[in-house]
Amino acid sequence: MIAESTITCPHCGFAASETMPADACQFLYECKGCGTLLRPKPGDCCVFCSFGTVPCPPVQAGASHSGGGRIPAAIAATQRVTMRSP
Repeated sequence: MIAESTITCPHCGFAASETMPADACQFLYECKGCGTLLRPKPGDCCVFCSFGTVPCPPVQAGASHSGGGRIPAAIAATQRVTMRSP
């Protein structure tokens, strides 16, 4: 199991090496370069599967993208996220 992945921001191109959670999918990630809040692409379970060099541990272990760490659309639509000012 590979625990490290490099996430590259699609907005500014900043890349950061991160340790992935071993037993969960990470739905949100704040870019350390520009502060953009990244969310998974449609069909992906997490930001590592969408923007990382290595898929998340649950997918590495054989879990599919359809389920697992995905947040149901009804919940995701109601989430309010507060971002810090730069």
